[in-house]
Amino acid sequence: MNIQPYLFFNGTCEEAFTFYAKAFGGEILMMRRYEEMPAGEEGSDDSEEGKAFGKKIMHARIQVGDAIIMGSDAHPRYEYKGMHGFRVNLGFDTGKEAEDVFAILAKDAQEIMMPVAETFWAERFGMLTDKYGTPWMVNGGEHKGP
Repeated sequence: MNIQPYLFFNGTCEEAFTFYAKAFGGEILMMRRYEEMPAGEEGSDDSEEGKAFGKKIMHARIQVGDAIIMGSDAHPRYEYKGMHGFRVNLGFDTGKEAEDVFAILAKDAQEIMMPVAETFWAERFGMLTDKYGTPWMVNGGEHKGP
C-alpha cells in the first residue's frame, strides 16, 4: 500500500508544484489541465467560467525519491475551503537537510508555528504553512532512544 497526499489549491497548483519539485529535488511526472478533459467528463465545462478555468491544473504529480505527492486546483463548482486538519510530514536523514528545506518553505510562508530547532526526538524539527497554504512538518536527524 502507498499513502500519497493529494493537495487542493485555489488556482496556484502549477506554481506550487513547480516550487515543490525544485525545493525537494523532485520531478514533475504529470501536469494536466482542465481544458484537456474530454467533453462530458465530470468537471469539463463549456461555460465562460469553465473556459477561463481551463488553464488551471486538473491533476499534477511529483515524485521525490520513492514518494509521490499529487494535487490539483479545486474546480470552481466546488467551494475551496483551504487545507486544514492535517500536515504533510517531511522526514530527512539529517538535521541539515531538514533545516535547508524548512528555510525554502519558510520564504513568504503564511505562518511559522514552530521555527526549525532541535527537539528531544530530532536534530531539527519545524512546522509551518507555506505561501500556497500547505501545512508542513519538517523532521531531520532522528534522535535514537528507548
